[in-house]
Amino acid sequence: MNPVCISLPPIEAEKAVEVSVRVNGQTNVFNYRVELFRWEDWWFPPEPRAESVKRIIAAYDRDWQLMQIGTPDEKGISIMFRRIR
Repeated sequence: MNPVCISLPPIEAEKAVEVSVRVNGQTNVFNYRVELFRWEDWWFPPEPRAESVKRIIAAYDRDWQLMQIGTPDEKGISIMFRRIR
């Protein structure tokens, strides 16, 4: 599948985004979810934050596939998942 970049308005954590794509007259629907994870809930210093991200992904609902890891800041990190069909 070729990646496509689209701009979305800001969404709240744990909200799903549904995208419909029409290719040659056939419509496909994809569900995406962007979640914001706070370091205070997942990071246990002195371990690297990357270990926290690994734990987040491993513990996430198996009906959702990792799509993108956002840029971390001091408060946390955003991660985007796509529903597996």
